[in-house]
Amino acid sequence: MWLRRAFYGWLIPAAFLLPLWLLIGWGVYNAGGWAFLWVLFLAIPGVFLWQLLLTLLVRARGTVRAHRAVSWWDVLGFGAWHLLVISLGFFNPAWWAPVMVVTVLAGVGLFWLELWQLWSEAKPSQLVLRTAEGLAYMPPMSPHASAEPQEVIVIAEKQRPSAS
Repeated sequence: MWLRRAFYGWLIPAAFLLPLWLLIGWGVYNAGGWAFLWVLFLAIPGVFLWQLLLTLLVRARGTVRAHRAVSWWDVLGFGAWHLLVISLGFFNPAWWAPVMVVTVLAGVGLFWLELWQLWSEAKPSQLVLRTAEGLAYMPPMSPHASAEPQEVIVIAEKQRPSAS
């Protein structure tokens, strides 16, 4: 659980630190002028906005907000994508272009993964009970529950006439 919570806390700082690493990596590894243009105008805004979008999709899920932890699918997807973005900052011309293509594909795949998880969680598979303290979730009944009719008691509140 600690790893999933760590990824939850890492998502917002990653939107700032990953683009910063690309800029620092450009300077440290002497990537050249064309790489600087790529970093400045495409990579930094692209990684920043994409990470924020993915973070919003993750935090839109109720279970993530309730547990303050991402799912294992999120850990796998973000871990792979972040490692690929970090590897781009090394600017090695021998493998940089293929890794960039894989990074973009991994980012798009992560977007679809987040949409799938959000959609799966948003399906009406649970009953929502509104209480005075907030919301409570009731899990669906097990398929092995008895098919016998059960007694239901409904208590109606009497309305008092207004005192005006």
